[in-house]
Amino acid sequence: MEYYPAPGRNHLFVPGPTNVPEPILRAMNRSNEDHRSPAFPKLSKSVIDDVKEIFRTKTATSFIFPTTGTGAWESALTNTLSPGDKIISFRLGQFSLLWIDQMQRYNFDVDVVDCEWGAGIDLDVLKQKLVSDRSHSVKAVCVVHNETSTGVTNDIGAVRRVLDEANHPALLLVDGVSSIGAIDFRMDDWRVDVALTGSQKALSLPTGLGIVCASPKALEAAKRSKSTRVFFDWGDYLKFYEAGTYWPYTPSSQMLYGLRASLDMILNEEGLDNVIARHCRLAEATRQAVRAWGLTLCTKDPKWKSDTVTAVVVPSWINSNDIVKIAYKKYNLSLGVGLNKVAGKVFRIGHLGNVNELQLLGALAGVELCLMEVGYPVTLGSGVAAAQAHLAKKTPLIVSRI
Repeated sequence: MEYYPAPGRNHLFVPGPTNVPEPILRAMNRSNEDHRSPAFPKLSKSVIDDVKEIFRTKTATSFIFPTTGTGAWESALTNTLSPGDKIISFRLGQFSLLWIDQMQRYNFDVDVVDCEWGAGIDLDVLKQKLVSDRSHSVKAVCVVHNETSTGVTNDIGAVRRVLDEANHPALLLVDGVSSIGAIDFRMDDWRVDVALTGSQKALSLPTGLGIVCASPKALEAAKRSKSTRVFFDWGDYLKFYEAGTYWPYTPSSQMLYGLRASLDMILNEEGLDNVIARHCRLAEATRQAVRAWGLTLCTKDPKWKSDTVTAVVVPSWINSNDIVKIAYKKYNLSLGVGLNKVAGKVFRIGHLGNVNELQLLGALAGVELCLMEVGYPVTLGSGVAAAQAHLAKKTPLIVSRI
């Protein structure tokens, strides 16, 4: 069956890809140009330098690849590690599972710690493994900051404290695809060695840029790494950085103009702290709505709650996919399906990127209609009212309109 455009706009409330705002669309609406021209390095340098601000780093080196988060994963691993190197990683959802699969395909020795889906990483297990590793055979600890399949955010600062308490030199590699630029992330303060994100999440761009930041320690590790790499080789980028032309191959110039517009919106217009506060505000409003509906979160403990996605558990007699299908087919509302172990059991509400209070309330109203249609005894307006009560108390004046 072919789907045709519906009246109005599609309400995109998956945890990525996210809404692309008009200023970014306008910035990208341009023809191709010569990336070797004398003019292009100005744009290149500005985005390479400024993107580091959403990672909160002054010491790292950034790399912008024409790829997705999966490619950024590959870049992080192959530039810092060699085949056979031991990694500790936690499998607690679909995306940590996929990253671990990539590690294993590259023939790294992965010590996989399986966690309950809906829980965060077990810091006690990590501490035990690091303390017992007296020979420092573990070369890296790889963590997904925000697991979007279950709505779980891990405490990266706590992971760093465990590494420090164990006096262990392992690299800390962090997937921040659905967190960086929306949830507080402090690369320098937490001494993260490699952090990465994708353009289609908090940056509110189309899919197509994988952004990696590497610490000085990671850059040193890259000099020793024996993993095969070509497209994602940091060394090639560094040579062109030194030459002042920045790109070892043709970049996506339209995406870079979009990235420039996105960074201007986040850093200069709204401000990163305000962006993070907005995500926190919208997330709590969503959680209040879920409670008002009498449903529960997939997240097992409030300490792991995510501010970019809410994974909602449905009763066993409901297939969550039916909610997602009705939302799209009848109300032009896109919600996230449950993945892998939670397929059919969970639907996800993304509140990530360039989205505001009234957009969220519209989506919550749509969810209520869908819950009613699958037979769940929801009181229409209950979740919306709960979210409104929270937002009325917490929403500040728009910065540019004070």
